Amino acid sequence: MAATMIALAVSTLYIVLTSLIAYWLRRYVNYYIRDPFIRSLFLEGIATGELCGACFELIIIAENWGVSMYGIFLFVLTIWWSMNWGDATACPYTHLEDVVEGKKSVRDAFLLIWAELVGGLAVFRYVQLLWALEIVSTHRNKAFEDCTTDLQVPVIFGAFIECVATCIYRVVSRALSEIDLKIGVILDSFIGTSLVIAAFDYSGGYFNPALATSLKYGCLGTTFMEHVIVYWVGACAGSIASLRVYRMPFIQRYLERYKEKTL
Repeated sequence: MAATMIALAVSTLYIVLTSLIAYWLRRYVNYYIRDPFIRSLFLEGIATGELCGACFELIIIAENWGVSMYGIFLFVLTIWWSMNWGDATACPYTHLEDVVEGKKSVRDAFLLIWAELVGGLAVFRYVQLLWALEIVSTHRNKAFEDCTTDLQVPVIFGAFIECVATCIYRVVSRALSEIDLKIGVILDSFIGTSLVIAAFDYSGGYFNPALATSLKYGCLGTTFMEHVIVYWVGACAGSIASLRVYRMPFIQRYLERYKEKTL
């Protein structure tokens, strides 16, 4: 029992360490980099690195303490990220949404997605260093072992799951942002975490192409094309579809009625 608690404490410490490093990197970037777009590139890279670094450790937590503990950690972390990332999203399809809506150029979106991938892929070396210390048994042989895919259903089903869940989450997230609830961040985190847990045993519940690629690209069980179809095409299609779904009359009427009641 004591060894189990120590192992969980070490995993928690690693996540906190990663978050603190990212926090101070953001402070330095905001202070020293004056160009808004260059600053955005660095902040996206940092946010994605923080996201992926924490989620690598969440994999350890899920394997050893179950999906429920994983969900608790993810819920708390999602609230933390919402409060600290600012305009950074660490998610490629948010930039694609901006392109579709005319808020961002294709060039800017591409560069921001590139920065996210660099941040997400680079952080694995940092995680490897921590795991290689093997302070606790749950990290033993993890630094250099072959990873396996989280996709447990056929590729088309996996892409459908990522697509539908991403669409639902983006619609709800936009709605919560528009009605500006005091507990909007908590609700957003709860819904996002619930969707991840619901899809955990099927596609892994990533709903973020940069996260999925950083954690699972090249793992045993899926080819390059299968990975792209499930985690890039599926999630991005759901994100773009959410723009149309959100504008549907029944959703807009509901939002208008809610805002009228709160005025």
